[in-house]
Amino acid sequence: MPNQKQEKLLCVDDLRHAEYYQMQEIFDNLYAQSKEGKILTNLMDIILKRENILLAYRNIKTNTGSNTAGTDKLTIKDIGKLTPEEIVARVRYIVTGSVHGYRPKPVRRKDIPKPNGKTRPLGIPCIWDRLIQQCIKQVMEPICEAKFSNNSYGFRPNRSVEHAIARTYQLLQLTKLHYVIEFDIEGFFDNVNHPKLIRQIWAMGIQDKHLIYVLRQILKAPIKVPDNQIIYPTKGTPQGGIISPLLAGIVLNELDHWIDSQWQENPVTEKYSQGISKNGTPNKSNGYTAMKKTKLKEMYIVRYADDFRIFCRKRSDADKIKHAVTQWLSERLKLNISQEKTRIVNVKKNYSEFLGFKIKVQKKGQKYTVKSHMCDKALEKQKQNLAEQAKNVAKPRTPRNERDEITLYNSMVMGVQNYYCIATHITLDCSTLNRKVMTIFTNRLGTEKSNRLVKKGRELTKTEKERYGKSKMLRYVAGSDEPIYPIGYVKCKNPMGKKVTINCYTAKGREELHDNLRLDTSLMLQMMKEPSYGKSAEYMDNRISLFSAQWGKCAVTGEPFQNLNEIHCHHKIPRNKGGTDKYENLVLVKDAIHKLIHAVKEETIQKYLQMLKLNEEQLKKLNRLRFKAGLMELVG
Repeated sequence: MPNQKQEKLLCVDDLRHAEYYQMQEIFDNLYAQSKEGKILTNLMDIILKRENILLAYRNIKTNTGSNTAGTDKLTIKDIGKLTPEEIVARVRYIVTGSVHGYRPKPVRRKDIPKPNGKTRPLGIPCIWDRLIQQCIKQVMEPICEAKFSNNSYGFRPNRSVEHAIARTYQLLQLTKLHYVIEFDIEGFFDNVNHPKLIRQIWAMGIQDKHLIYVLRQILKAPIKVPDNQIIYPTKGTPQGGIISPLLAGIVLNELDHWIDSQWQENPVTEKYSQGISKNGTPNKSNGYTAMKKTKLKEMYIVRYADDFRIFCRKRSDADKIKHAVTQWLSERLKLNISQEKTRIVNVKKNYSEFLGFKIKVQKKGQKYTVKSHMCDKALEKQKQNLAEQAKNVAKPRTPRNERDEITLYNSMVMGVQNYYCIATHITLDCSTLNRKVMTIFTNRLGTEKSNRLVKKGRELTKTEKERYGKSKMLRYVAGSDEPIYPIGYVKCKNPMGKKVTINCYTAKGREELHDNLRLDTSLMLQMMKEPSYGKSAEYMDNRISLFSAQWGKCAVTGEPFQNLNEIHCHHKIPRNKGGTDKYENLVLVKDAIHKLIHAVKEETIQKYLQMLKLNEEQLKKLNRLRFKAGLMELVG
């Protein structure tokens, strides 16, 4: 087995992008200052920094939502056509250049259907406003991360649903807290109190008055509803805005810390000796033991965005805590709790629902262990979705063909399995789904006249073999030879808890996340700062990504680039033949290689062949690029 330190560690895209644009050290400093409780007043200078603006473009350009137009009908593609210099100048002008200050354009309201028949209002800002929000988010996030509670998991770096469920299992099974209070805040995103939120941001040390002004403008941006009426909001943060999840986290962070202070971080624990746990956190067990002899109530919170659960040991405590939290939210945050949906659950007897799972504990020997499933609503929803897509496979929708429909079905199968595999009884749930979809496939594809549901087809890819290669449920559609992934073939996995050592904003915390750039970063920095000379922002950004992906080496010769002048970015399909500036159409090669790719005169070809002395493999790579460019292949 190879040494673990020698293995390539997981690369986190956001970290890699921050390194591309030399912003990681700045974010680290903001985190450290916030951790020390310092007041930060010059944040707009960082937000409008050229590198931060281009990093924001890099981070949102691949988001599918960036291709959705706002009220101005523009998308990220329209921004990508501009030069980097034009993007930076436009963002700075929108934020600071106007006489009246920053004024976001109206947000487009779109109602998204919910499973219960109601709708959820989604706000879609214009693309320039989204870019500005991303610029702000990148700078505010490290400051907020230093202040956020460890018990919140939603829409934060290196935190996930899996971590929230792992913590839930721990509190139920190991800590033995079997009374769960399920809270539901009425219309949370629509009812956030603006003045209170601004005070919370200020209290976090974010005291740049210009930034506070911009945030106020974002909060009260006009909303254009489907009938073209304009609404001017006085409360709420529109779902759909890039910065909205971060602002929501700031709002409820105060709740997290209040709950933590009641037990987990109670000052009483500081009076007792503390050791260090295996994970590096203080062991406060002595303090907790002493507190159990007092009237203090044991409680722990697990929150994912506005969805949170509080875990208690006794029913009497749960009743009092439910009343106290309801009153606290109303008085401190001006938020109301839905009395119909908020309830106390004894998980020894009933299931508690959280993030699409239903969870209880069952007696096993002398202890209670967790038992979990997909919740009933989620199971029914997935059954309907998969069944509908199975019908589309049998009878493809135009303009999609059969292979497209199978690909979509397979992606849905993997999505369900990836999300719900941490449920202890997921195999039973997926067996239910499998019976439903196989009935449809058998009835529509496996008829006696034309049995198209067969057990053999194309060779599976490496990933498919690892996941489904041993399954006897695997079927293929004759004609397309495409596999239909078996929804019933799934294995339960234990959810992994959040490692306390992992942190995006410290050098040590990043060690387990990814390996730092192992290439000539000084040359990459020169590329990033190089003028565009009229080239698009998409083109300039993709050059940097390619430099990293190619490890700073020529794609044909494999030799490292020595200076900026010898780095040429080649369009595989030329621009005059419909080629684009997209990543997949670009490749970095040395200047001499680039000339040889485009050479048509025999004299020029022979000159560069003799100069480069390419081996057989290098010549193959060169000829592939010449072929895509519509030129004849060369003979060595």
